[in-house]
Amino acid sequence: MTYSTFDVPVPGGPMRVGRWSGPEATTTVVAVHGITAHHLAWALVAQELPEVDLVAPDLRGRGRSRDLPPEVGMAAHADDVAAVIREVGGPVVVVGHSMGGFVAAVLAHRHPDLVSGVVLVDGGFPFASGDAETTQAGLELIKNRLRARFPSVEDYVELFRAHPAFVDDWSDAVEGYVRYDAIGETPEHHSSAVLDAVVADQRDIAASDALTDALAALAESEASGGSDGAPVRTMFLRAPRGFVDDPPGLYSPEATTELRSQYPAVEFREIEGVNHYTITLGRRGARAVATAVRDMIG
Repeated sequence: MTYSTFDVPVPGGPMRVGRWSGPEATTTVVAVHGITAHHLAWALVAQELPEVDLVAPDLRGRGRSRDLPPEVGMAAHADDVAAVIREVGGPVVVVGHSMGGFVAAVLAHRHPDLVSGVVLVDGGFPFASGDAETTQAGLELIKNRLRARFPSVEDYVELFRAHPAFVDDWSDAVEGYVRYDAIGETPEHHSSAVLDAVVADQRDIAASDALTDALAALAESEASGGSDGAPVRTMFLRAPRGFVDDPPGLYSPEATTELRSQYPAVEFREIEGVNHYTITLGRRGARAVATAVRDMIG
């Protein structure tokens, strides 16, 4: 597996993109990370897909794209990812984790010619009211981390090493993910995620016309059996534990049952033994995501 990075022009400047080229690669998959993450969230998934070139951007306001102008929101992110797909060649399967799932849903609606299938990983659908409250509380804790400053990179790494989501799934991949995220100088190391961008995206998820339109089209076309121009095949993977390894996760079983009724043609899969983070950054979760991507490719 060969790892490299390159830049793609988007409005306001270059967007950093990671690429894992498998030794048996025959197709390209584009992966979209979560609200405070960056492209190395997909390192373990890439290792599980030697037949794939996995391409994953740092969304604007995160990673090495943090200094791009803050035209945030699901539509802007979707258009940025569309630029990445045009650079590498499409259509492609798109896999999105957490906020990346919302971006992927909007991308498939705005740029259907670039997307051949969508895998939503513990994100992409609206949260039920009870689940939304829990998710909001978890995001507030995460925003506190973005505000914090750390004396050294090692202190930042230790914060994650002790995190309930990772205590049983720590690996070199997780450590690499955390070290890439730590920017700044001693004693002011901090996350690369820009707090204002995170807050703006959080608000947009709750009130995005682009997302509302994308999900409405998905539900309506599938309820009627699909038609020319209907949304592409879509799969949803649920983590049964949340931000701090807590049940029932961001989508409760009851909420997931309701989603099944609203989106009857979406394939839903439960990924046992993972939380919201380790569904991509744990070996068990990465294998399950890779299997879903492989099934989507066909």
